[in-house]
Amino acid sequence: MFVDEAVVFASGGDGGAGVSSFLKQKGKPRGRPEGGSGGRGGAVILRADSSVASLLDLKRHPHQKAGSATHGEGDLRQGKNGEDRVIPVPLGTVAHLEDGTVLADLVSEGQEVTVALGGRGGRGNHALITPRLRAPTFAEQGEYGEQVTVRLEVKLIADAALIGFPNAGKSTLISTVSAAKPKIADYPFTTLQPHLGVVEFDDQDFVLADIPGLIEGAAEGKGLGHEFLRHVERARVLVVLLDASSLQPVGPQSQYETLVAELAAHSPELSDRPRVVAVAKADLDETSAALPGLKSWAEDQEIDLHVVSAATGEGVRPLLSSVLLQVAAVTRSAPDRRGYVLHRPAGSGFRVVREDGVWVLEGRTAERAVNLDDLSSPEVLDYVAARLARAGITEALVRAGAEKGDDVRIGELLFEFRPDGEFDDEDEPEMAENQ
Repeated sequence: MFVDEAVVFASGGDGGAGVSSFLKQKGKPRGRPEGGSGGRGGAVILRADSSVASLLDLKRHPHQKAGSATHGEGDLRQGKNGEDRVIPVPLGTVAHLEDGTVLADLVSEGQEVTVALGGRGGRGNHALITPRLRAPTFAEQGEYGEQVTVRLEVKLIADAALIGFPNAGKSTLISTVSAAKPKIADYPFTTLQPHLGVVEFDDQDFVLADIPGLIEGAAEGKGLGHEFLRHVERARVLVVLLDASSLQPVGPQSQYETLVAELAAHSPELSDRPRVVAVAKADLDETSAALPGLKSWAEDQEIDLHVVSAATGEGVRPLLSSVLLQVAAVTRSAPDRRGYVLHRPAGSGFRVVREDGVWVLEGRTAERAVNLDDLSSPEVLDYVAARLARAGITEALVRAGAEKGDDVRIGELLFEFRPDGEFDDEDEPEMAENQ
């Protein structure tokens, strides 16, 4: 089953906690700090893989989580990093963030993007040693991994795309010239999903895509074709297949005008895409009867019209030759489109907001300042106060209007603000209510 859209809920692995540990030595009751740091959590990564045909697996399993890290231990033993969760996706996959930002366009084998970072590991007390703090009795907690919702869509990468009305003969043609075997029948919308086929012709080959039938209004959401118009975007050449049989509601000329208009409505750039135009089902009497008028129309429009029959093979070789020449010309003038990965800028370190009479600090920098395993001792509180001051948070609170004694909340912790950066013994932070 071909699935070209999926929503993924990606969760980075949690970082491991650091540990507070001391080497016991004779004559030194506390000893030397030897607590190891926790490992970093694994990341969730999308990687383009040509062996993956669709997003079916992600549609069935949308929740993807990377491995969490292990905690540090004594004797300077570091925690093990969490295992990355690498998700293979088809070539041509575009990843969008919830706000619509295009995070990545993965078109090359092995191209990848990290969508959810793992949490940073907490530092053990050995890593927290400073000239002023020679024997810290505390360690940092590990951080939670990122949680990101990503919308994925596949845009097929093909050299040429077959477009036409339902039942125009696209599926029959691609099954004749390649190994693709789409379902074929004489009722509308037989093709419910795009098909790719490799066409070998005169010791050369190109990739041909069969796009489900388009109808008037497809770009505005009518019919099934609007769901697949995006698959035309990457094709170098458009093969417009017209049908003069009684199966169509309008004649070939109207079909051509409608198809071109729908392509332009979806993406104006598509109206300038090189086109090869053909009339299918040349073996039918209806087609033979319509050919004189069609050829006259094509001449007036300066269209090189091909007449083909997938059933008998008539005109197929000249059509393929023309498509191959167009593909080669476009390839020479425009090299392969490269994918890209958006490098998201790091968010601001913190933000000060006022909520219900409480100063609230948001952001990774503020959270890290208090991310310690023990906030009950004056030593730790002084350490936190110094961190807040170094990060500019104390100054930012003063500029925002915070005064001594005001409540300040960071995450689930509630502090009493002291602009001088010092805490009394009783100034232990409390858990904020309803957090």
